[in-house]
Amino acid sequence: MHMFDFVNRSNADYIDRLYQQYQKDPRSIDEPWLSYFAGFDAGVGRSGVVSPASTLPSGNGADGEAAAHPAIQLGDIGVQNLVHTYRELGHTVAKLDPLGHDRPNHPLLELSQFGISPADLDRKVSNTMFYGQFDGTLRDLVQKLRDTYCRCIGVEYQDIPDKTQREWLAQRMEPVLNKPTVSPDRKREILYQITAAQGFEEFLATKYVGGKRFSVEGGEAVIPLLNTVIDEGANHQGVEEFVTGMAHRGRLNVLAHVMNKPYEQIISEFEGTAQNGSDEGDGDVKYHLGYSQERTTAAGKNVHLALSFNPSHLELVNPVVEGIVRAKQYMRGDDKRTKVVPILIHGDAAFVGQGIVQETLALSEMPYWRTGGTIHVIVNNQIGFTTMPKQGRFTPYPTDIAKAIQAPIFHVNGDDPEAVAWVAKLAMEFRQQFHVDVIIDLWCYRRHGHNETDEPSYTQPLMYKEIDAHPRLRELYGQRLVGENAMSETDLDEMKAAARARFDKAYAIAKENRPRPGTGTFGGVWKGMTRAGGDWTAKTNVSADVLRQIADATSKIPDGFTVHPKLKKLVQNRGDMGRGKFPIDWGGAEQLAMASLLLEGTPIRFTGQDAQRGTFSHRHACLHDYETGAKHYPLANISPKQAPFIIVNTMLSELAVLGFEYGFSSADPRNLVIWEAQFGDFVNGAMPIIDQFLVAAESKWGKMCGLVMLLPHGYEGQGPEHSNAYVERWLQLSADNNIQVVYPSTPAQYFHVLRRQMKRSFRKPLVMFMPKSILRSDQYASQLEELTQGGFQNVIDDPSATDAKKIKRLLLCSGKVYYTLASARAKANITDTAIVRVEQLYPFPRKEVAAILTKYGAAEEIGWAQEEPKNRGAWTYIDPLLREMLPDWATLTYFGREEAASPATGSMKMHKIEEEELIDHALDLTGRNRDDDGGDGASATQGGPSGGGNVAKQVAAQVPATAPKKQGVSG
Repeated sequence: MHMFDFVNRSNADYIDRLYQQYQKDPRSIDEPWLSYFAGFDAGVGRSGVVSPASTLPSGNGADGEAAAHPAIQLGDIGVQNLVHTYRELGHTVAKLDPLGHDRPNHPLLELSQFGISPADLDRKVSNTMFYGQFDGTLRDLVQKLRDTYCRCIGVEYQDIPDKTQREWLAQRMEPVLNKPTVSPDRKREILYQITAAQGFEEFLATKYVGGKRFSVEGGEAVIPLLNTVIDEGANHQGVEEFVTGMAHRGRLNVLAHVMNKPYEQIISEFEGTAQNGSDEGDGDVKYHLGYSQERTTAAGKNVHLALSFNPSHLELVNPVVEGIVRAKQYMRGDDKRTKVVPILIHGDAAFVGQGIVQETLALSEMPYWRTGGTIHVIVNNQIGFTTMPKQGRFTPYPTDIAKAIQAPIFHVNGDDPEAVAWVAKLAMEFRQQFHVDVIIDLWCYRRHGHNETDEPSYTQPLMYKEIDAHPRLRELYGQRLVGENAMSETDLDEMKAAARARFDKAYAIAKENRPRPGTGTFGGVWKGMTRAGGDWTAKTNVSADVLRQIADATSKIPDGFTVHPKLKKLVQNRGDMGRGKFPIDWGGAEQLAMASLLLEGTPIRFTGQDAQRGTFSHRHACLHDYETGAKHYPLANISPKQAPFIIVNTMLSELAVLGFEYGFSSADPRNLVIWEAQFGDFVNGAMPIIDQFLVAAESKWGKMCGLVMLLPHGYEGQGPEHSNAYVERWLQLSADNNIQVVYPSTPAQYFHVLRRQMKRSFRKPLVMFMPKSILRSDQYASQLEELTQGGFQNVIDDPSATDAKKIKRLLLCSGKVYYTLASARAKANITDTAIVRVEQLYPFPRKEVAAILTKYGAAEEIGWAQEEPKNRGAWTYIDPLLREMLPDWATLTYFGREEAASPATGSMKMHKIEEEELIDHALDLTGRNRDDDGGDGASATQGGPSGGGNVAKQVAAQVPATAPKKQGVSG
């Protein structure tokens, strides 16, 4: 029985649907149906009215068999496959490399692959599904396909699953064969941009021999590319603002010829005459600097352009730009994400080699990080620093990683600026139409080395012989226009002379010392903000009535919503905390702090890998209906007039996510932006963003931000990866009042420091170490009065030390270790030791600590206690600061774990031993017992081991052989 015999005429609708699918994409259906529909088209034509279902055989027999296998005519299945394959693989044989190293052919594009021979070339074809015009012959069709997909533009778009997107691209590229008509005026405009770009590089090279500028030479086409994106976006696509991020190469040229930064200002940075009107900060090299400018297009449209500051870590700026764009879209009410557009310019080696690129691409598809599509431009030098593509990647193109997000990819030869401009226009239109990323792979070369002092022929002698012999783009395109009679040789000379005259004039001005405005002025959304002065306090208390209002609103559950049985009590208790019936735990204090800010008009954006519930199940900012899974956000439902509240779990990334949140916070000071690490040590994955942006941006670039980072920290026997948030590293990064490093010990302190962050006229990043084991404990809770009165305390005195004159030992500490020591002190009934908490480690509260030292001036011993090893935690930072403040007779003693290569032990038993040693030494339990008993080695109080620093040695035999052995605690 033939395979079609099973198809009953009652399935006609199914067959028609299958035929429609065949018309859209022949390769999407099975081969037998493919042959059948091809034969149907040959007999009837696509414009016919006959249904393909009506031609199916009705039974067995010779007549049915013959009807099922009509002759396949040239112009049907084979030709359609030909068209599809050129769309899919034409880029592999396109002329993309300015240096000429292109692939001449591809076996899958040979005519034989489609059942076609050279003898068929002059036969007429039909039903090609090609949108361009041709004379009807196969020969002309092949030529038109090659013109569209195999000249200076290669396109990868057939793996996009969205049929509408594929058809949109084909319908724009094929009718014009990817080479639309360009007017003479437009040609001259493009040439002038190239002339100015090349001329500026040559000018700088002659004036500043050996000066680093990371020349754009070899990739000058990036200038008309970017200008086309901007003009197309502003003139025709409704874009009001572009935010751009890029590395070094070509940056000065982009600043001059895209951002319109004055030549004299750039030249003055070479001359050293571009002094800031302010002495604040350390500044940065000229090819890291950002710039912003209002630009009016030739069509009279105004568009705001911003180029973000960027460090030498090439791709770090990617998520920062995306965060800035998302914030700007929020500020403009740009819900469709069409008014503010990000542009990211990459190097080929960096795009494929640096993981933050892939993380940022992944963010582009996430709901709360989506910016509506980024225009990615890869300046494809075909080389890294000295590394060739075969050493730097395993993929044919650097763009292959972008296929993960199914973005269209345009490869274009940088020596054809008209093709470059056309691709830029297409990319901008596509982004606005479909709100997704677009990739432009600009094939060019790097005329000089990594910088102008580098000698590239050491490692690529053959490549650089080719580059030295290759004509420059200005000459190539200029002669092309002369050949087209669009310009004359005299026109070319006049164009070069006009550009040079502008450079010379700017140079004369730049030789003068003209201070630029300082970094202390703020405009736009930052208007009204100031630089930080000497007063970092703020009024943060909230009235009991407001807290009660919050409690009532957040504990109210929507009708029909079923709270998880284990969370009913928590929701009720949170309400009672705000009403003053129960002490307030950490989750309750956080909820009250954020809710009060929301009621006061402060929007909150809270992200983290498990932020909604909280890693330690202490937050529950998002309730899930136990029956339906529906979500309820109490903090988003306090009042109709409240500010927006967003709390969302992130993908498992620290680097890109933190970069995004930093960018968002730096763009809008009115938002409280909080990022929480799943565990404090996970911040390790984000250190490049922290080093290059968070702690240094204000000093380098004058850029402030108020990002809050919550880093769970505390030694509880959870091993090296879940104990330490690297307090020592943060304190080492602290200088010039750049950040705030806080380790609050009470929920009330947490409440006040969160509110303080938004109640001042300046913004500083806030790094907060959060306790883990006590987050849900009411043993360490605060009273309502601590929220309605007072504020954040940089230092908390010992509430039990009622008579300072009786204090013989003063212990200073931070964080959870206070409770460890205070509990042991109470059990041992010790009354001559005061334990004082330094809640803010940076900026160091010198005034408050000095007052404590004066108050306990009768103390015979002063020590610093911490649970971290000696080479970690705050000790190395605090030691010189405290010694400087102590009276001459006093000494400072360290109480804590010995130095260790690993942050913490992986053995719970060893952890407890170390903790007991810490308590013993800090409170001198062994010494006190010895004095009481008059003996040499009485046992430690409350069951603690004896022997002080020798404890670990004494119990080593009890520790499993696999457990690491630690030295005793120093004291």
